[in-house]
Amino acid sequence: MITAEDLRFFTAVAGARSLAAAARELNVSPPAVSQRLRALEERLGVQLVNRSGRVLTLSDEGELLADRGLRVLGSLEELEDAFADRRGQVTGHLRIVAPLGFGRRHVAGVVAAFHAAHPQVVVDLQLSDRLGRVPADAWDLTVHVGEGKDLTPSLSQRTLAPNRRILCAAPGYLARHPAPRTPEDLPQHACIALRENDEDVTLWRFGVRGGRDSRVRIEPSLASNDGEVVRAWALAGLGIIIRSEWDVADDLRAGRLVPLLDAHPLPDAPVVVLFGARRQARANRAQLFVEALAAALSPPPWRTPPKRPSRR
Repeated sequence: MITAEDLRFFTAVAGARSLAAAARELNVSPPAVSQRLRALEERLGVQLVNRSGRVLTLSDEGELLADRGLRVLGSLEELEDAFADRRGQVTGHLRIVAPLGFGRRHVAGVVAAFHAAHPQVVVDLQLSDRLGRVPADAWDLTVHVGEGKDLTPSLSQRTLAPNRRILCAAPGYLARHPAPRTPEDLPQHACIALRENDEDVTLWRFGVRGGRDSRVRIEPSLASNDGEVVRAWALAGLGIIIRSEWDVADDLRAGRLVPLLDAHPLPDAPVVVLFGARRQARANRAQLFVEALAAALSPPPWRTPPKRPSRR
């Protein structure tokens, strides 16, 4: 007989790259994982894992158990959710994915407050700037900056807050280089690219107020997959960047960065939440968290200057 605990155990093993990684996920020792896996195989009379090589791979029987196990666990969790809802309780697991920088600044605090209000909900927050590489059945909600339909067109989404994308540079850079007057001037400038979400980061798209769009291919002098690094380079006067309003609003207000090409706006990148393929994405706990996050982002913090301390 296979129990729900067996399925949860093997799901963790199947999702890991090695038995050591599975042990870390399960918070046990690697020998304990090996022993339990061997006992499960003996009970079922099949080999579930191919043990040759350093990377863990599943046998055909292991693939079958992992696939069917996920379905069974999903059904059990859905049933538990239904009874919890009838009792008026908020319980269960909530798996959230959010971008690195935005997640640290605007999502992590909401997660902490949500857990304090609903301590029976176990929240797993994964920060990643590569949503397309996280399987859709591995999360319930994902917070994304930009149109999520471009990444996962089959999933429903809700817009949480407006967010503009801004071309900007530090005064120190502009003191050494004349500010670009049109997008076509940018290839002659030092441009800094942010590599995220597998996008073509060297093709910058601009609009013209009341006119047609234009696209400019830049050759970045610097590039990074970390938004904080890109912003720091710009603040140091090393080049021109495109960044979200939520990230540079304080720098723009303080004059540390200067907006460029106001007549050529960039495409907006609203903050959205996508609902995952798992049925649990529609559970009461997921809906409550989305409402909490929407409230925290209304009005958008980046459009609300911080209050100065009153003088007495």
